[in-house]
Amino acid sequence: MRVSVFGLGYVGCVSAACLAKDGHTVVGVDINARKVGSVGNGETPFHEPGLEEILRAATAEGRLRATTNELEAIEATDVAMVCVGTPSERTGETRLDALRGAMASIGAAVRLRESGFVVVLRSTVMPSVVEGELIPLLERAAGRKLGDRLGFCYNPEFLREGTAIRDFYEAPMVVIGHRDDRTAEIVTELYSQVAAPVVYTDIATACLVKYACNAFHALKVSFANEIGQLSEAMDASGRRVMEIVCMDTKLNISPMYMKPGFAFGGSCLPKDLRAIGAESRRRGIPTPLLQSIVPSNEAHLRQCVDTVLETGETSIGLFGLTFKEGTDDLRESPAVALAEALLGKGKQLAIYEPIVSQETIHGTNLAFVEKTIPHVWKLMTSDISDLLKKRVVVLLKRPDAREREALAALSAEQTCIDFSGTLAKDELRAETAIFGLPRAQACVA
Repeated sequence: MRVSVFGLGYVGCVSAACLAKDGHTVVGVDINARKVGSVGNGETPFHEPGLEEILRAATAEGRLRATTNELEAIEATDVAMVCVGTPSERTGETRLDALRGAMASIGAAVRLRESGFVVVLRSTVMPSVVEGELIPLLERAAGRKLGDRLGFCYNPEFLREGTAIRDFYEAPMVVIGHRDDRTAEIVTELYSQVAAPVVYTDIATACLVKYACNAFHALKVSFANEIGQLSEAMDASGRRVMEIVCMDTKLNISPMYMKPGFAFGGSCLPKDLRAIGAESRRRGIPTPLLQSIVPSNEAHLRQCVDTVLETGETSIGLFGLTFKEGTDDLRESPAVALAEALLGKGKQLAIYEPIVSQETIHGTNLAFVEKTIPHVWKLMTSDISDLLKKRVVVLLKRPDAREREALAALSAEQTCIDFSGTLAKDELRAETAIFGLPRAQACVA
């Protein structure tokens, strides 16, 4: 394919070199004449292991050249990959001047073409910027809408300095956010030599994947550092603690707990987090990340309560009451906290949790729920049909096959709020709100 790469900084230069290595004809574009000269001569504008060898071979074989002329680049190619830098403003917002300029220049050059053209954005920006500003800017400059000989994809990069070449070819995935399948197919062809699954999704989701990955990486570094400080203060090896933690690939280093849904609770997580916070404060060790987890969970629970209250309905059924599936433990269950909050707002509740009854629980478990929700047993039902009479049904745990079949009886006048991450978007006749569901389901090729 014929590809122009706008922005010959770190991401752009590596992308241009690797695409040329894979047999594509590439034109690098940058307003910085020094970068253009370096790349055109097969030299790297910065140090990156293995990059210069690829640049030299690509330029020598005529598969890669560079220019400061945007119009020339667009005329010579069919796809533009935009890799312009997006540094931070003092406010933390993204500086967009260079990106706006690149999109406007590309659009103006596309206006002069009769044949179709595809724009692939790799710069890291928020969905609101892409869909609310950059796409309209591109369309205005090009004089045509997406779909009218103009395609657009968002294709985040996952390159690390020092290992960028390996990261390009051994990427965890190739993410393509798009609005039409033909454009997505064209972008997929660019990565035919990359051994990675291709994930197709909507543009907004693709944008946020990049931010989520970087936030998670930063979170892991900070988490390890705080655990390390706390460990050393108690004469333990922080590195050894984390080595052992990482040995657990069932729960710790795994997809477990990585799905948006309801809040956490129970007899272990809140208690142990409070203990960590108390110990670190006693020793004067700053652990702001660890100490923010419980407040974050509480804020999320309040948001879940608000989601239910915003329906404006009084008659509400809760599907689930224990803190997790497969247990009758109600202690510090977020479902109990939700029920308590709704009762405090005057809502009429029915609670379906067949594993729990006044006869089967006892001790601190019984004392906790009866103290938190007086007259709780009058609200409990073992018959799911009682729940289906309510205007709003809130799923706090996954229904089994029989229960799922029963939920199909909900009418279009009712609402089902799924905090369990179980339902498909159009599974029920009821108006269904599914927390954490993307606007378009992702699929993996």
